[in-house]
Amino acid sequence: MTKKSADGKKAQSGQKAGERGARGANRGAGALAESGSRSAAPSDGKPAAGQPTGRANADAAHLNATNNALVDHAYLTEDEFGTVAETLQRNLATTISLYLKFKKYHWDIRGRFFRDLHLAYDEFIAMIFPAIDEQAERLVALGGSPIAAPADIERYSTVTVPTETVRDARTQVSDLVADLTRVGRGYRDDSQTVDDANDPATADLYNGYAATVDKIRWMLQAMMDDERMN
Repeated sequence: MTKKSADGKKAQSGQKAGERGARGANRGAGALAESGSRSAAPSDGKPAAGQPTGRANADAAHLNATNNALVDHAYLTEDEFGTVAETLQRNLATTISLYLKFKKYHWDIRGRFFRDLHLAYDEFIAMIFPAIDEQAERLVALGGSPIAAPADIERYSTVTVPTETVRDARTQVSDLVADLTRVGRGYRDDSQTVDDANDPATADLYNGYAATVDKIRWMLQAMMDDERMN
């Protein structure tokens, strides 16, 4: 074999190894690997103290940072974690959006039902608000890292916060009932999904949230039965 052909084979081998390394670095990030940036190294070429040296955008368990050695996915495999993490990130974003939407309508409501809905919306917010922190901390407990920048919330959420002013009571309530129908169904489906992914604890959380959402939806539907809202 000539030296030229041997060098060519070595180059091809190195290229293939690099491709395998890149695929391995991308594995396991799932839906949480879409935001963030790579940390800059100091002039000596060594990682800065406390800065992640793993792949940029990785979930917390894959970051090689100070005090991060014990972060892992607990009893979940990489694939199971990816499945559970996707639902937690989406539901976290959705719950934050639902909170903001209730607040938006709380501020905008006018007319005969102002007082009833102005107060009711804050009562409903108090019922759903704890789920924000609970879902984020559940993701952290499983070795994830919640993303919560406004653009990311909008991207993951299944609820759209209106940018226009909506003052009519029936329009507001009808819109919220449609949202809650979709969110409740999502929690029910996600409960089955994460249970199949070996995470009954998160499934239990979702079952509780589904019951809360169903209750709020029922209360809003009952308000729509008032003929004065037409």
